[in-house]
Parts: sequence; C-alpha cells; structure tokens
Amino acid sequence: MNIGGGDIVQANSSAGPTRRAVLAGIAAAGAMPALPALAADAAPLRFGLAMPLTGGQATYGQDQVRAAQWGLDAINAAGGVNGRKLEAITLDTQADPQIGIQAANRLVSIEKVPVFVTAWSEVVKAVAPVANDAKAVELSVGANSAQIAKLGDYVYTTFPLADVDITAVAQYEADKLGKKRAAVLYINNETGIVAAEIYRKVFTAAGGTVVAYEAYDPKATDWTGQILKVRLASPDVIHIQGLVADTPQVIAQLRQLGMTQTISSYSSIYNPRLIRQLGAAAEGVIATSLAPGPADSAAVAAYVERWKKEVGREPNGLPYTQYLYDAPYIIAAVLRSLAAKSQPVTGESFRAEMLAIGTFDLPLTGKLVINADHTVRKPVYLMQVKGGAWTQLAVVG
Repeated sequence: MNIGGGDIVQANSSAGPTRRAVLAGIAAAGAMPALPALAADAAPLRFGLAMPLTGGQATYGQDQVRAAQWGLDAINAAGGVNGRKLEAITLDTQADPQIGIQAANRLVSIEKVPVFVTAWSEVVKAVAPVANDAKAVELSVGANSAQIAKLGDYVYTTFPLADVDITAVAQYEADKLGKKRAAVLYINNETGIVAAEIYRKVFTAAGGTVVAYEAYDPKATDWTGQILKVRLASPDVIHIQGLVADTPQVIAQLRQLGMTQTISSYSSIYNPRLIRQLGAAAEGVIATSLAPGPADSAAVAAYVERWKKEVGREPNGLPYTQYLYDAPYIIAAVLRSLAAKSQPVTGESFRAEMLAIGTFDLPLTGKLVINADHTVRKPVYLMQVKGGAWTQLAVVG
C-alpha cells in the first residue's frame, strides 16, 4: 500500500476474506441467497478519504485508514453497492490545515467525489469552506471540537463532539470522584481551546473550582512553565486537552515534577501505546472512549483479534479506528438508497438522503443518529489505567 504524501491510495482487498471465499461459504451453508456479483464493467462508486499518512500524527492516521479499508473490503466482499465496487481515494493531510485544504480541493474539484471523510479538528475546520462551496459532504470522523457542528450545511460529524465526552468526564470527576479543585492544561488550537472551556464550565457548574487554566503552544516540547503554575495551584485533578502525540509527554513531565494527582484526558490517549510509553506513570490516568470495547461487543472483540493476528498489535486509538471502519457503511447505505430512488449521486443528493435516512446501524460502533443540528450522541465509556491495563471505570449516558 502506497501511503506517501499526496498520493492516491486505492482500497486494498487483500486484508479481508476474498469474495470467492465468502460466496463459497454462503453456498455451502445454504442459509442465504447468493450475493450480487461485482459488475466488472461498472465504474466504481468513489468517495474521498483525507487523513494524516505522514507527519507527527501518522501513527494514528495510518491505522484509521487501514480500518476504513477493512470496512471497504467487507462491503465489497458482500457485493458492494448493488453490485458496484465502493472505492476510496485516499490523500495525505499530515494533520496540517493547509495540506488538508489542498487534499479537499483535489477531491472535490478533480476527483469529483460527492462525499469525503476527514479528521483532526483543525483540518476539519480548514476544509469546511471547500466542502460548502463545492456542495460536497464533509464527514468528520474522529475530530472533537464542538465548533464542528457549526461549520456549514455540508459539514457533518459521525463522531460525538467534545460537549459529549468532556461533559461526561468533568461531571464524573466532580460528582462521583468528589474532586473540588481542577487544573486544565490545553493545546492552543482548535482541538484544545473549545474542549478546555467545556470542561471548565461543566466542572464549575458541578460545584468545583478551576484553580489553574494553562494553554501551551502546539509546537512545544517542554511544558515546565505551565506545570509549575499548576503545581502551585494545588489541584486534586488535572485535565489535559491535547493531541495524541503531545499528551503522553505532558503526563510524563507532570509526573517527573512530582504531580501525583488524578489525570484525565479524552479518547486520544485511550490506547495501549500510552501505557507502553509511560509505564508506571500511566497508572490511574482516566480517558474517555466513545465506542464499545472488546468486553462490550463480540464484533469489536473479533476486530481487535484481527489486528493482533494481521498487524501484530492492537490499533492505535481503537475507538477512532472503529468509527473509520464504519464510515464506508454509512456512505454505502446512502448510495444504495439513492440508487433505489433512481436519484443521481451528487453532494446535494447525498446530503439530503443521508439526513432522510437519519439512523444507521453500524458494525463496530452500533446505532448512529445523524441529527439535523450536525451533532451525534453516544454513551461515554470512562476508562482508567489499573495494574498496567485499561479497565472500564463507568459508562455515562
């Protein structure tokens, strides 16, 4: 698979069962009718996938792309969309807004896709004008800024925004853990600013006090100044709103400077990598997850086992990869519905049909309702590192 910057990557079907094997198994079982064959002479139905394949966030972006391709493999093995192959045109954003704009422009202007998937809050926000101007649907799958719900008629999220999980963790820490004094450390960009403010408002409304509220530069590699201010404020809980690359380093530095308080963050840190990086320093850390885990779903358990067997490890950012796996299923459902109504496939028709369908039952994340106000709601799984492993602390909502 070629995942170099800017190159097109076609969906790779080698990671899943072959169509011949699937059909043979069904025929042998005799329990289901034969699946429709993929039409060899029909042009594939295409959508865009703009994700960080290189750069500082590539470890996570590459896993999310792999998950989306596995979803495509499964759809196409089952006959595609009415016998036509579903295909992703994948471009690199490097999680950089300007590169994201270039990728989005190529997808809507040159490739003429009616819908594209992207993530990372700053990228989602930057490319929104491209989607709205071209009347192509932008599906944000994994970004968390609450502002995403206000980016225009053609920008929708399939991933719950920060007002869902940050509200849950702030409320839980105040009400259930009895925390009274919180410090907030946040990255000074779209990912951090809005979510940090949500945490502060919710924690304060629950009767707590935010005793330190410190921003840090996205390019920072040392957070000593901010951490010393936090230590001086004597909080009993510290919430970090950063990115997947910097948050473990912030936690490590907090521990190195003697901060033993409970630390929480959002789902970007919920992965085995955090524990491998931090060791004992990860103990007690709380993270949110917005998707069921292996203990909650047999399908998710099988999915994680596939990662271990085929890749040799669990995915980086498990919940995010689950949403990426499911994204092609949303697109396929909309395209099937348009075909059933003999409607042309355009960004405008895709948007209208997606909202008309409204509710999607997805393989790994379950029921999804795309609301007219551009939001989605999901249960929040609060996870905590105990004994060197992530364990479920509570389910909220």
